[in-house]
Amino acid sequence: MQTNLDKEVKTPSKERLRLWLRFLKASRTIEATLRENLRTEFNTTLPRFDVMAALSRFEKGLKMSQLSGVLRVSNGNVTGIVDRLTEDGFLIRVPVPGDRRASLVRMTQRGKEEFRRQAAAHEAWVDEMLSDFSPDVSREISLRLELLEKSLHEEQS
Repeated sequence: MQTNLDKEVKTPSKERLRLWLRFLKASRTIEATLRENLRTEFNTTLPRFDVMAALSRFEKGLKMSQLSGVLRVSNGNVTGIVDRLTEDGFLIRVPVPGDRRASLVRMTQRGKEEFRRQAAAHEAWVDEMLSDFSPDVSREISLRLELLEKSLHEEQS
């Protein structure tokens, strides 16, 4: 039995458009699931998780502008999240020697422990959602997406 998709003329541009729409749909579905899981399991949000994930890679901390750059969002978007994570005891602000206006944002021990819990759950959720992909297929798709990202950045330069 043929479907409407089978009858369609599949030009390269149509196939690539279909691919993009499938990427988008899958990405949105995964992100929505992660948001819901973080909310129900940890009473937190994906942006809070993203801030902690970024800071987990920088033991000495980051200035707010650096953190914004790592997350690719504006300082204004990060400030409120950092304020709340600081109030919750997960982050601290540390003055930068020689620069009275600047401070580094860094995770507290409590923040590191909480992030480890959240990151382990996050990894398990993603692993479950993508379990239909073997490790070899996952690596191949990841490599192809990395190459795509590089070529897109080269085009923008």
